[in-house]
Amino acid sequence: MNRFKIFRNLVVPVISFSALIGLWELIILWGHVQGYLAPTPLAAWEAISSNWSTLWPLTSWTIKETVWGFGAGAVIGILFGVLMSKLRFLQRSLYPVLVVTQAVPIVAIASPLVLLMGFNLGPKVVIVAWIVFFPVTVNVLDGLNHVDHDLITLARVLGARPWRTFFLIEVPATITPLFSGLKIGATYAVTGAVIGEMAASSGQSLALYQHTQIGQLNSAGVYGTTILMTAIGMSWFLLMITLEHLCTPWLRRSVARRWSRGARTLDNTYVVKGAK
Repeated sequence: MNRFKIFRNLVVPVISFSALIGLWELIILWGHVQGYLAPTPLAAWEAISSNWSTLWPLTSWTIKETVWGFGAGAVIGILFGVLMSKLRFLQRSLYPVLVVTQAVPIVAIASPLVLLMGFNLGPKVVIVAWIVFFPVTVNVLDGLNHVDHDLITLARVLGARPWRTFFLIEVPATITPLFSGLKIGATYAVTGAVIGEMAASSGQSLALYQHTQIGQLNSAGVYGTTILMTAIGMSWFLLMITLEHLCTPWLRRSVARRWSRGARTLDNTYVVKGAK
């Protein structure tokens, strides 16, 4: 059964992706679309491979912006979510402000950030973090607010200290909502990086390279850079899925793995298998 699930999880996405590429090819061929309007998948791939020496430094810089901004946004989002769940007055006063920050168009804050921080890595990291932190904050807050209060009460009755209750009950209950927020942020992080590059790049960047290809009517180059941007976002999303898989083993197993011959009991003694 496990092999079937692995096969299904790997093969079905590959088939879907292949069908999408095939549909793209068919639209170009059957629609007689001119090459300067839209290229074939092969032409877009050739535009990437033939200019890889130029595209790779730009792509690696975009990856760096995405990683730093995503990390900063995730940390800020987790801190805000935890603080607002523990301090109700902070939740009532800060939550509306966070909503207002998301109502401001990202493009509108790019230029002020450039004036404040200059044409460097800073504005791009801030823009990515701006996009990422809100879904993380909301999901962490909702997760902590919906922890089973009976478990917390039982832990307190048994003498558990607040920090043990937090790490042993509240944190595990919040991991799934946390990763939901992280996966949402992962899909939009590269968008923030590209917006930042368009507004705060003094030299060459992946977004400006694409803009140059548009001016030259090089549709293969435009689609090729779009594929690279998409690949960055999808890779980051798949990384979050992998981390979620590693951090939530209880979602796939009803019992704990038995790594040794014995199992530790509540009083820290060991019971050997087969012993009566």
